[in-house]
Amino acid sequence: MSDKSFSQILRVETDDIWKKVFENPFLRELQQGTLPLEKFRYYLAQDYLYLEGFGRAVALALAKAPDSRNMELLSRRVFTPVERPLHQKLMSLVDLTVEDVESIGPSPTNLAYINHMIRTAALGGLGQTAAALLPCPWSYHEIGSVLKPMDHPVYGQWVAPYTEGMLEQSTRAWRGFLDQEAAGANPRERAAMRDAFITSSRYEYLFWDMAYKQEGWPV
Repeated sequence: MSDKSFSQILRVETDDIWKKVFENPFLRELQQGTLPLEKFRYYLAQDYLYLEGFGRAVALALAKAPDSRNMELLSRRVFTPVERPLHQKLMSLVDLTVEDVESIGPSPTNLAYINHMIRTAALGGLGQTAAALLPCPWSYHEIGSVLKPMDHPVYGQWVAPYTEGMLEQSTRAWRGFLDQEAAGANPRERAAMRDAFITSSRYEYLFWDMAYKQEGWPV
């Protein structure tokens, strides 16, 4: 029997996907300071919209919390949009307004990812929802351990909070929810959690790829 937690098992299983995330040219060029600003501006707009969808999925998860303790953990450690102030600051630096973002709307990949999270939160249990939402904060937390602080006037301000562990608490909370639910789940439920985690991990890769290519609707 493995001594790894369920979340650790899933992380190992998806390592090839996550390596592709860390190797994406968007992050590589951002760290080098050579990423074209219009690509970063596009990323900020799409990430702003993504976090709105993430928040809706968390709201659905709150309704399924089994007790007041779990509800409090969700609301305090997970629901709090810790990245929103960072987005607002960076958006002002690149002359991007909320109105601009709303007029752009989500890209095909972003919309699909958001729909995946909300559908999972609406139809699945807390464990499946945690599995669908965990790859985002966890991968960003790991990205923060790979990136190095930089002096770039825009990119340096994006990198700093992640290298300082901004999402460590959120990652720990989501992992705890997932491991807790997996411990009492049957094989079918655990398989659903696994599928949700793998799908979201794939979307994390696709999101960075989308941002680098500045994906748009073809028609």
